[in-house]
Amino acid sequence: MIDLRSDTITRPTPAMREAMMSAPVGDDVFGDDPSVHALEAAVAELTGKEAALFVTSGTMGNQLAIALHTRPGDEVIVGEGAHVVFYESGAGAALSGVQFAIAGSGGLFDADQMEERMQAPAYWSPRTSLVCVENTHNRAGGRVFPQRDAIAVAERARAKGLAVHLDGARIWNASAATGLSVKDLAAPFDTASVCFSKGLGAPVGSALCGSRELVERARRLRKMWGGGMRQSGILAAGALHALENHRARLATDHANAKLFAERMSTVAGARVDLARVETNIVNVDLDVPAADVATAARELGLLVNPSGPRRMRAVTHLDVTTAEVAEAAEILGRAAARIRG
Repeated sequence: MIDLRSDTITRPTPAMREAMMSAPVGDDVFGDDPSVHALEAAVAELTGKEAALFVTSGTMGNQLAIALHTRPGDEVIVGEGAHVVFYESGAGAALSGVQFAIAGSGGLFDADQMEERMQAPAYWSPRTSLVCVENTHNRAGGRVFPQRDAIAVAERARAKGLAVHLDGARIWNASAATGLSVKDLAAPFDTASVCFSKGLGAPVGSALCGSRELVERARRLRKMWGGGMRQSGILAAGALHALENHRARLATDHANAKLFAERMSTVAGARVDLARVETNIVNVDLDVPAADVATAARELGLLVNPSGPRRMRAVTHLDVTTAEVAEAAEILGRAAARIRG
């Protein structure tokens, strides 16, 4: 079975399992885990931030950042289809009491579009306090947020008294696609959340990066929310192995995504915007119901998820080869033809 549902389905490689099994560990709540310390130091250096905090998921990293930068009743500006709105179970409202305003379209926005969504400073309006940028953008098909816009948005936001957070779950893909360092991509932001369990292939974990003061405040919140872990160095070792060994191969995932997109663009009744295939995610629009096509594809040996009534989302990753990606496109075309009748 070929699985293109997400890059989260990757399994630890044998070398990663060995690194996890042999990791030195301690009680991280007491601050005693050397493997966690090593991971946090490495991520802080990579992102150019003073400190980093190992957390269980990208959702936790993002929600910690929202809690740090806002007060209940505040409004957070995000791009269309933002992960913090659509894929985090309403946590912004439930945990921090915030609401969201959408800037721009297709997940991207510029400084003017951000400012248009700011609330006027009146006591009857919610206080706009935070801007979140997602790079790469999941729902938009792995698109890279232009760095010039990220810099301009951050500068305008600070001039207006707003904090800026980067949902950089797939920042490694953005770096591979642009040639910019992770440090450069994270530089405009007060905080950045980065994920190890997507394209990098670790089994668990993300990190929230920022100033020492913000990270220590986040550490307390992490504990309050039940995210304090004990011998978490076993997990941190997998993430550290991924950072050291799997970043260079992300270009292969991007090439495979382009191959898949090109093959699907020739299929009758399927449409792919090839210009928007920038990293490892491909959105395929169909002229038949996507859920029916997904069911047919499963019967033919391909797992792929609908992301809309007539849209399919395919994600390449380290557990699928180039040959399997080409075969997946052929299977998805057959599945669509079967539904079309």
